[in-house]
Amino acid sequence: MGTRKQNSTYSRNEKCIIDCDLTFAVYLLGGRWKLLILDKLAKRKMRFSELKKEFSYITERMLTLQLRTMEQDGLVKRTVYAEVPPRVEYELTETARELAPILSQLSDWGGKQRKIAQQGTAVSSPT
Repeated sequence: MGTRKQNSTYSRNEKCIIDCDLTFAVYLLGGRWKLLILDKLAKRKMRFSELKKEFSYITERMLTLQLRTMEQDGLVKRTVYAEVPPRVEYELTETARELAPILSQLSDWGGKQRKIAQQGTAVSSPT
């Protein structure tokens, strides 16, 4: 597989994402599963199998990819214990723990918006 051209649309868009602080933050947290994983790990350290049980609808491959990305981005710490069988635990880094109040506010806002949307649907539906 070849390298990406520096002047390709993808490369230019990537530069815009990195240059804007808000967009960069959303880029780090974006995706279908990252916020859900962060929420579970905020409560305690978890093994891969525990995370898999929490998210039975996510494939092992996707969970692995998400955890690896979050580890590379400094949001998740992966600890491997030299045991047989090997034990691996995941936990949030201090960087990710800083997100807790922000994510709580975002969750509150989302809940309020969901109620408004549901009320709008109920009002507009024929009786």
